[in-house]
Amino acid sequence: MEHRYLGNSGFKVPALGFGAGTFGGQGPLFSAWGNTDVNGARRIVDICLDAGVNLFDSADVYSNGASESILGAAIKGRRDKVILSTKMSLRAGEGPNDVGSSRHHLVRATDAALERLGTDYIDLLQLHAFDAMTPVEQVLRTLDDLVRAGKVRYIGVSNFSGWQLMKSLAASDRLGLSRYVANQTYYSLIGRDYEWELMPLAIDQGMGAIVWSPLGWGRLTGKIRRGQPLPAGSRLHDTAGFAPPVEEERLYRVVDAMDQVAEETGKTLPQIALNWLLQRPTVASVLIGARDEEQLEQNLGALGWQLTAEQVKRLDAASAVTPPYPYYPYWNGQFSERSPVAV
Repeated sequence: MEHRYLGNSGFKVPALGFGAGTFGGQGPLFSAWGNTDVNGARRIVDICLDAGVNLFDSADVYSNGASESILGAAIKGRRDKVILSTKMSLRAGEGPNDVGSSRHHLVRATDAALERLGTDYIDLLQLHAFDAMTPVEQVLRTLDDLVRAGKVRYIGVSNFSGWQLMKSLAASDRLGLSRYVANQTYYSLIGRDYEWELMPLAIDQGMGAIVWSPLGWGRLTGKIRRGQPLPAGSRLHDTAGFAPPVEEERLYRVVDAMDQVAEETGKTLPQIALNWLLQRPTVASVLIGARDEEQLEQNLGALGWQLTAEQVKRLDAASAVTPPYPYYPYWNGQFSERSPVAV
């Protein structure tokens, strides 16, 4: 297993991690993702650890906390062999303070996550969304206190915009507080918005990307084809309303290009999608998910080989979109040839 630095933290994570959103199966969204129980989770953890995948990511809202509880049970007795990552700040209860990134909520949510995970520290704690009602200074002071208390080792964010993230990083520098080192972000061959602002920011500020939904919310599995109905077993029947949007013709164009590469390499479409991501700037780890062992083994096959430069170029061209202003002039070199990223 290849290991990569998580931004400028000095801490290494595996190139592939496992997203535990399939554990628990509670609620309309997560029941469609999967319903892995403790025994199934133990088997998945076994396979992951054998392959060198020791980063496991969850969140307090995944199946109303059941994902964390099942993950905690699955790693019991081998805590020292795994990297635990979880997220909080989305609504996780009915009370007025059961949401956001206030000191009240973050402290209580962290203690609850520690109990569910069966551990006394979280390797990577990420805010699941930006809280505009709580000053970033208070948020960062609280997170810094959690780090100093030994409950958290590294901190990160998810679903932040560029200005929200940069404002937070600047506050950390100004006040001498723990700094975000990870951005858990949506990124895929059919979702390349990360490249417009967040990737250049990550390069400039030394942050590592942890990629969620690398298969474009299940659209890049090879089961969705031009002119064919959505397969009966696709989770998109139940989760399309939650999915990042994509224009249909662009999806088919990307799948067509992936089919060509699959024929040349003998690899599956998910393996090609994952391998493409592993070659992108700032990507520290790509989270794979699986409802069963077969899916997991297939996703692990994204490692140990590499797309050629020509194949990457073709996939880039098929998946490209023109960024909105003010990004597109930098994209095509009109404003500067010294952009922080060339993609």
